[in-house]
Amino acid sequence: MPDPTSLPEWKELLARSQLSQESTITELFDADPGRVDKFSVNCGGLYLDYSKNLVSDEDKQALLGLADSSGLSERIEAMFKGEKINTTEDRAVLHTALRSLEKSDIECDGLIIGDGIEQQRDHLKLFSDRVRSGNWKGSTGKSIRSIVNIGIGGSDLGPKCVCSSLEEFAHPEMDFHFVSNVDGACIRSLLKRLDPETTLFIIQSKTFTTQETLLNANAAINWCEEKLGFQNAQNSPHFVAVTASRTKAEAFGIDKEQVFEFWDWVGGRYSLWSTIGLPIALMVGFPRFMELLEGAAAMDDHFRHAPFEENMPVLMALLGIWYSNFLGADSIAVIPYCERLGLLPSYLQQLDMESNGKSTSLDGEPVSYATGPIVWGQTGTNGQHAFFQLLHQGTRLVPIDFIAARQDEMSYPDQHRVLLGNMLAQAAALMTGQHSEDTSPHKNYPGNHPSNTLLMDRLTPANLGALIALYEHKVFVQGAIWNINSFDQWGVELGKSMAKELLDEETNKSAEFDASTKHLFKLIQAEATSTR
Repeated sequence: MPDPTSLPEWKELLARSQLSQESTITELFDADPGRVDKFSVNCGGLYLDYSKNLVSDEDKQALLGLADSSGLSERIEAMFKGEKINTTEDRAVLHTALRSLEKSDIECDGLIIGDGIEQQRDHLKLFSDRVRSGNWKGSTGKSIRSIVNIGIGGSDLGPKCVCSSLEEFAHPEMDFHFVSNVDGACIRSLLKRLDPETTLFIIQSKTFTTQETLLNANAAINWCEEKLGFQNAQNSPHFVAVTASRTKAEAFGIDKEQVFEFWDWVGGRYSLWSTIGLPIALMVGFPRFMELLEGAAAMDDHFRHAPFEENMPVLMALLGIWYSNFLGADSIAVIPYCERLGLLPSYLQQLDMESNGKSTSLDGEPVSYATGPIVWGQTGTNGQHAFFQLLHQGTRLVPIDFIAARQDEMSYPDQHRVLLGNMLAQAAALMTGQHSEDTSPHKNYPGNHPSNTLLMDRLTPANLGALIALYEHKVFVQGAIWNINSFDQWGVELGKSMAKELLDEETNKSAEFDASTKHLFKLIQAEATSTR
């Protein structure tokens, strides 16, 4: 893959970025009455209006030229065909196959992956149907009514975000909980509110060695054994496992029939489409889980086949590159005007920052340009009373993605109208600004702040699937153009290994740490000793 800064289109965009600062978004609207039609695109139940961006027709064409020259088309095909584009781990990247409506014939590590996908989907369907119907009984013969998902990272954020978003479709007699933090107060406070006879724990870990997950799992096992009066609770109807390491899950004590599998070619932050989505299927039912996958598959098809100038993920990715690499933006705000999408910014934060927070190219060379932006945000009207002050009158350029559903049957019509009115007004105000008529500088709104607006018909499983897949592909496109590996996360490993060394009393490697760390660790150890 080429160094993007060596491409003539990159140099053209550098020159164009100087010109863009001499105009405003409102001037671009004034110059072209048809701008909204030219700068909008549909895909299934999603509509993207990107007309409120500081990008002209000429800028857009130069960005599309950058995508063409970067080898993006070849990179897209390589991913869908199962080539090992995750080069540092020598793995294929095939989360798209998990949601394909057609059985995949791709061979990976000597196996046709479609066979395993179908087998695990069947397992997911049978089990979720039994639990939801009340036919899966706990050890005392009572039906399951509480589900606790124990995982972290992609084994937590993905299913938790989807479950929160699809609250409208939740099983009316079951409650769902997610535990990820190793802080014992989280699981301890939750267990106090649960009935062990009717609780099912899902232990989610790709490797089945994740420290935080196993500590929380053991706390749940100890609680079950204490409350239900038997040993080896992990080998009971109250525990199932989801993992790419079946042997480790079975060695942990989980019954082999209660182990759900996925594979090394499924990255953690791309795993909700796999059996990691078990809590989703339990909450909304397997048919709606399949609708989620079908929505994502529709976006996959659009991404793979639509020309770049009409390709929603490509366009959003190019706009992000325009702001990050040519206009000096360091972050992007994601602002859903829907309470049920409140976890989406956190989910996208992991997706984007863990994928593209890289400083080494695919060639192993340090990059000389900005890569992954800082992603942040929260729900709209709450944000208006928190950080919108900075967005309107601050000194930083922060492109914004506004997201909303046009219809919402869980809301009241008058409140939903006000909610969407607020979103549209904020986007308009950020773009147009307002000059103070009484010359008071503190009342001046400079405007010219860019935004996208993403509308769904309704917040359905299919539309949510398409929305998440849209952002997955956006992140992939940016990584491809930046010539980095979006599918590893080596930056996560150093802190984990150092924590293990610090806490390992047998190796006593704490002596190798810096003076500050050793001093603080001694203080903590002294406090722990005094409270034993």
